[in-house]
Amino acid sequence: MTRSLPFASFESDDSAGSGVPRFEPLLNSEQAADLLQIHRKTLQKLARRGEIRGTHVGKLWRFRVSDLNSWYEGSQQGGRNG
Repeated sequence: MTRSLPFASFESDDSAGSGVPRFEPLLNSEQAADLLQIHRKTLQKLARRGEIRGTHVGKLWRFRVSDLNSWYEGSQQGGRNG
């Protein structure tokens, strides 16, 4: 069964000429773990190992939905259960 995670992104209104770039909101560890249906500590361990792309902001982890989606789809193709 292949399932994609929902993307969350905002687009600028280019017609207004604001010049504001596209920005994908960051999820905290709890939100990202809920999306993947895994424990928060498991997600953080995967991020420390470099298996899931994440960003450390001080002591906190932040994750992009698109990075989680890429990891999830790769884990499904590789036979791992994410």
